[in-house]
Amino acid sequence: MPRFHPLEVTGVRKETRDAVVVTLKPRDADAEAFAFRQGQYLTFRRAFDGEELRRSYSICSGLDEGCLRVGIKRVDGGAFSTWANEELKPGDVLEAMPPQGRFFTVIEPDAARSYLGFAAGSGITPVLSIIKTVLAREPQSTFTLIYANRQTSSIMFREELEDLKNLHLGRFSVIHILEAEGQEIDLFTGRIDSEKMDMLFRLWIDAESVDTAFICGPEPMMLTIAESLRRHRLTEDQIKFELFASSQPGRAKARAVSQAAAASASDCEVLVTLDGTTRSFRMPKDGTSVLDAAVQNHMDTPYSCKAGVCSTCRAKVLEGEVEMEVNHALEDYEVRAGYVLSCQCIPLSDRVVLSYDE
Repeated sequence: MPRFHPLEVTGVRKETRDAVVVTLKPRDADAEAFAFRQGQYLTFRRAFDGEELRRSYSICSGLDEGCLRVGIKRVDGGAFSTWANEELKPGDVLEAMPPQGRFFTVIEPDAARSYLGFAAGSGITPVLSIIKTVLAREPQSTFTLIYANRQTSSIMFREELEDLKNLHLGRFSVIHILEAEGQEIDLFTGRIDSEKMDMLFRLWIDAESVDTAFICGPEPMMLTIAESLRRHRLTEDQIKFELFASSQPGRAKARAVSQAAAASASDCEVLVTLDGTTRSFRMPKDGTSVLDAAVQNHMDTPYSCKAGVCSTCRAKVLEGEVEMEVNHALEDYEVRAGYVLSCQCIPLSDRVVLSYDE
């Protein structure tokens, strides 16, 4: 089970007016634990006013760069992101879990694939890691990136993307779509919607040649793009998602309780296995998640976003019936096999047995 380790901050670079790139170094003893795959993320924790906050930020380094970097964009009202942008400095130490996430495909050096990427705002961070790694390790593959931002000044990694395009002529292309800034080609101005997607496929992208599409950004944009990809005959296996829960406030919102849950409120016995040890406790069937109840019972259960976006709190239900309120992280086959996001897992039966060790 992942645990937190100290990472030394060796560099903080201002990337845009409201985003920084942070370079991190694990202890020698933890170096192997922090070996990552392109597209993965780190979960950090820090106390603010006596309250522990956990936030996930994607790694933006390529596998061959020999360093560990994350991009952190300031979120309005976000305690962690504001602190990182305004106060974090070299020499500081952050606590982080080892890399997690499955927003990638296996690199095959002899493959000649055509990749398509869609990113919005800070959604570029994991996609940039994927782009760098693909270009370096699959020399016959190509990558097309469609990157949406409000304006030129808010484009993260703009110079780095241009350098990659110049270094890999013919293999890497970038299309910038700016919401509030006019461009020479009208298609590249405004928001990405269904009509714009159809025009991109008609004029710029050969859908039949695409092997894998990566999408990272706000949920509405992702859903629009994914639906367009399906209309252009890409299969579910060819579409990879990474949803950014950028609307998380500095403090977690209170969970709304459904009328059905309130009407059937009663206690439930829960048995949770973590690191080989099983603990039991009782919790109300009032819409509270298993994760929240476990934390309230002083269990060091893994979690990060609490929004159903990452898969840090993934566990397997061995007995009983539960319902997930939100799932943006698990594949259908995982759900069929009994896996859940425990932060979204609401007990329905009187007894639930769940394991983080499966």
